[in-house]
Amino acid sequence: MMLGSGLSTQVGASVAALAFPVIGPAGVVAIRQWVAAIVLLAVGRPRLRTITRRQWRPVVGLAAVFAVMNLSLYTAIDRVGLGLAVTLEFLGPLAVALLGSRRVLDLLCGLAVAPAVVLLTRPQATTDYLGVGLGLVAAMCWAFYILLNRKVGRELPGVTGSAAAAGLSGLAYVPVGVVVLLHHPATLATASYALVAGVLSSAVPFLVDLLTLRRVPAQFFGVFMSVNPVLAAVVGLVVLQQDLAIVDWVAILVIVSANAVAISFGGRGDVAQRDAGHHSPVPVERCDVLHGVPELAVTPAFGKVSADGEPRSSRTTQ
Repeated sequence: MMLGSGLSTQVGASVAALAFPVIGPAGVVAIRQWVAAIVLLAVGRPRLRTITRRQWRPVVGLAAVFAVMNLSLYTAIDRVGLGLAVTLEFLGPLAVALLGSRRVLDLLCGLAVAPAVVLLTRPQATTDYLGVGLGLVAAMCWAFYILLNRKVGRELPGVTGSAAAAGLSGLAYVPVGVVVLLHHPATLATASYALVAGVLSSAVPFLVDLLTLRRVPAQFFGVFMSVNPVLAAVVGLVVLQQDLAIVDWVAILVIVSANAVAISFGGRGDVAQRDAGHHSPVPVERCDVLHGVPELAVTPAFGKVSADGEPRSSRTTQ
């Protein structure tokens, strides 16, 4: 199920790329946001009237992050390819983890990642600096997503906050989608690609991860899902014929290894504290490293679930 979830996310992104020539990344993102909003609102069933003005502030911020993160990532995929774009995006959660840590091991992970990033973004005749920059914008958004999700999780129960944020983001993309689709009418095939991308990259991972987290330790889940950049590179090669140089593969593997090491050896103190009687749900981040915010399963398009797979509000320790 973990492998299926990761492959579903990356295959969904590759299918989305097939629609880019007709409706562009903005059109695909609009449809994906609508699918994400419909699914999460149906699953979470948030009571919007109970949300106070103070609670709406981080929810609105989270909605903005949803909107910018997916658009910047999909535009980066269009310009620099799936493997590189997803790898750059993973730098966001890795940065949150490393900046929030004081361990020597994490410093070594950071020192290993730095030259890998330089290799991936090294100047070449064909380097698309705008695409690289948008990948880094997606990374920054994912970092803000983590921090805002923690705040929303403390303020609101279950997936109420994330469902409301997904709904707002989907609503914000209505005029964007209308304008794009009026100027670039979607063919049946293109619309199908976008809808499939929304299902594969949003609905399927969310539901599968709920089931998976009831069966495997959350930390192992986080380590396994950190291979997503590799899956993205492989899917990009097979589906989109986006080949990478050997040094790019090496750089991706270094970044994945840094994620895995940080998750594997991070957060043990928090887990021990919880096992000893401190029962606050401690977070694990889906698809990335977050030992600094250990054990909260999060999907970028959705909200968070606890280690036993049940939606909940999380009070985190760092």
